[in-house]
Order: sequence, then structure tokens, then C-alpha cells
Amino acid sequence: MTATAPNPFTPSAPGKLRVDIWSDIACPWCYIGKRRFETALQDFPQKDEVEVVWHSFELDPSAPVENPSSMRDVLARKYGRTPAQAQEMMDSMTGTAAGEGLEYHFENTRLTNTFLAHQLIHLAAEHGRQDAMKERLLLAYMSEGQNVGDLDTLAKLAQEVGLDGSEISTALESGKYADDVRQDEAQAQTLGISGVPFFVLGGKYGISGAQGAEVLRGALDQVWAETNPAPLTLLGSANEAEGCEDGQCAVPSKN
Repeated sequence: MTATAPNPFTPSAPGKLRVDIWSDIACPWCYIGKRRFETALQDFPQKDEVEVVWHSFELDPSAPVENPSSMRDVLARKYGRTPAQAQEMMDSMTGTAAGEGLEYHFENTRLTNTFLAHQLIHLAAEHGRQDAMKERLLLAYMSEGQNVGDLDTLAKLAQEVGLDGSEISTALESGKYADDVRQDEAQAQTLGISGVPFFVLGGKYGISGAQGAEVLRGALDQVWAETNPAPLTLLGSANEAEGCEDGQCAVPSKN
């Protein structure tokens, strides 16, 4: 866990812990990272006081909405591998995802541009449905082979998590939340974030990558202890604290 600088965050409110997470929908490790973080939260004593805020990050802002290439072919070209080697990479990632209870079906993946989907997540945040929308989009992309760059598909997915379809279409067609996405990406650049997922805990510490649940839990414990220190335990009796003994004076109590 490394400190981030400069710090553009508002500190967490007393008794609260804010966790900011940058990720992309078209990122296999981001879904795994989400699950691992949720696992870390399960038995965290203060889990109800944790506020999670999702931030936009596009791995490939220039990606087309419609891309006929398969995930295997794209990986082979990107990393200079044979199709068989690319398939091995996909199989390995599928196995890692399965270990977190996720089903990846790269053979059905619809490669696309995620800019509209990130705008939708910002819209969902205004209705208190940000995490549900993020989850639905990741499932649609990684497991169901849906095109999360398509407006009609996004409207349908948003309705599934309780959002209004007509509002979604209007907002996405007008680019109402486009600046919010760009601001997230600009902040990521300021923080030096070049890969996702990336977690910022309490506006103070950054964790890069889909670290294990035990690492994330340890970070939660550490940051909570630093930002919400336990009250002092008084040693000795209350009567002793009322006098001036051993050079230590207490403020007289008011009757």
C-alpha cells in the first residue's frame, strides 16, 4: 500500500471511510477486483460505514462501438502471441475469475467502446444505484456477451437495476455525463494511475491492481484505525483523576 500525492480528496467524515475505485467495464481484472474487495468487506466490522465511489477509466478510449474481432485475436495481436497462446491467456483468466465465483465467457465477448457505459454509471450514482449498475455492466460484458457500447442495450440494462429508460436515453444521447467521465480520467492522470483497478482508501492510500481480499482487508483495517482512532482508556479510578497527583491536574468537575 503506497501513499498517493498530491491528495485531491476530501477526508472521510468522522466514523466513515470513503473508498474511491477507478476501473473499466472492459477489464477482466476489474471485475475480479470488485469481488475481492466485496469479500474483504464481508467481515469488516465497520462495513456499513464504508462509502464506495466508482470512477471512470477507459483502457482504450479510441475503441470502436462495433468491433468484429474476437478477444483471442485482439490479445494475440496486442501481445505478439499465437492464437493458441492467446487462448491460454484467456483460459487462465477464466480460471482466476472462477475462483472468485465469476463466470467469464470470452468466446462471446462483444468488444466495444465503454464511454457511454461510464456515463451511465454516473447517472446511476445520482439515483443511489451506482454499484448495482457497475455490477450489471460487468456481468453483461464479461459473462453475457452483450454490447455495452450500444445505447439500446444500456437502456435495457439500466432498467433492470431500477432506472428510468427514457431518462437514460435522453442523458446518454445528450452527453449529459460526458464531462464527469473526463473529470474522473483527468483525476486518474493527476494521481499517476495508469492501470486498473485502482483503489484509494480514505483519500490517503492507493492500492494498485486486483489484490487479494486479505490485502484489501488489511488496508481497510489500517486506514480505519488511522482515521478513526479508538478512544483513550482511562487507567486508575475516576477519583484519582479529579485531584492533582503526580504532577497531573484534572479540570475540576462542575456540580
